[in-house]
Amino acid sequence: MRISRLVDQMSGSEIIRIGNAVSEQIRQGATICNLTIGDFDTELFPIPAGLRDGVTAAYQAGQTNYPPAPGIADLRQAAADFLQARLGLSYSPTDELLVAGGSRPLIYAAYLALVDPGDRVVYPVPSWNNNHYCHLSGAEQVAVTTQPEHAFMPTAAELAPHLAGATLLALCSPLNPTGTVFTKEVLEEICDLVLAENQRRGPDEKPLYILYDQIYWLLTFGETQHFDPVSLRPALRDYVVYIDGISKCFAATGVRVGYSFGPKLIIDKMKGLLGHIGAWAPKAEQVATAAFLPQTEAVDAYLADLKHGLQASLDAFYHGLKDLQAQGYPVDAIAPAGAIYLTAKIDALGRTTPTGEVLATTREITSYLLTEAKLAIVPFSAFGAPASEPWFRLSVGAESLDSIQAALPRLQAALDKLS
Repeated sequence: MRISRLVDQMSGSEIIRIGNAVSEQIRQGATICNLTIGDFDTELFPIPAGLRDGVTAAYQAGQTNYPPAPGIADLRQAAADFLQARLGLSYSPTDELLVAGGSRPLIYAAYLALVDPGDRVVYPVPSWNNNHYCHLSGAEQVAVTTQPEHAFMPTAAELAPHLAGATLLALCSPLNPTGTVFTKEVLEEICDLVLAENQRRGPDEKPLYILYDQIYWLLTFGETQHFDPVSLRPALRDYVVYIDGISKCFAATGVRVGYSFGPKLIIDKMKGLLGHIGAWAPKAEQVATAAFLPQTEAVDAYLADLKHGLQASLDAFYHGLKDLQAQGYPVDAIAPAGAIYLTAKIDALGRTTPTGEVLATTREITSYLLTEAKLAIVPFSAFGAPASEPWFRLSVGAESLDSIQAALPRLQAALDKLS
């Protein structure tokens, strides 16, 4: 039976592959510290009580029929007001904002609305899923390697050689998988590159657009600040499509409420695409989110508590790795700045396991740590980086602080077994 070239050539998810291996270990009775999935344990990090109660009340009130395809008016207004109050971004809830079932369909719709087959899409690596969206849209991928000395965030110098003739620059901050963020100065330099590139192009050329994924923007730690392109450079307003929503900031990954905002023409086309796909958020969840977003005190209290718990877990593993590094172990970490991720280096490449296996790739390191340390992590090779670079994503939302602290001695013991 013949199938389409699109799906025949589509690669699977490395994170799902690792997740299946974790599930098999758990099925066999192992206790695993699972830092693979970008999700939350609902016992540790439940959604806000007001949001939960609002969802329940909306279902009880019979809000179970089709919502309007672009999202209910109350939610679009609430999201627009939220963005205006907290970021100073002014977008029309009627014409410039679109609600969907989480951020994924919005990202896909943005790709389809902006990118023709063969168009060039520039994105940094490591980054989440841009390679797959390029494949689905037929884009030519331009993956730009980033460096640990810049916390794996792309710089203007790294991006500049690739922007001429490109259609889309896909950016994310705080970044999945690294948990790091753009500084104001670096993002300003990148914005200026895009403005200059668009000024250079003729009236018949397609502009260079920015897809700016800020789904984690409310989860920053300490003195870290979130910055976005249009706030820094208002002249970019016609060229930036934002991806946002409640999945991460309210630990509401299964509630499936995301929103995108940007230029009217592009948002209109995204509405049309998602109207055909049917990727709207459930109506009851939309009603509840619309009611919760304006509750400033409740939102702030919830975010403070959520960030406190996440930062404690991130800091525990960060300081644990730094302590191991100080003892001479081949590990390192980048201080967490946002999201739910820690960037960790575990350089066991070339080492030999007790069974005589030489660890030649990060996939083999991942398998070894799962077996010997009962620690499940994701290599940056799952996000486009080479398998020869020993950097990993550790996602802390689904494990307790005690579980994370207990995993560190097991990691040390597993490293001790290598020769």
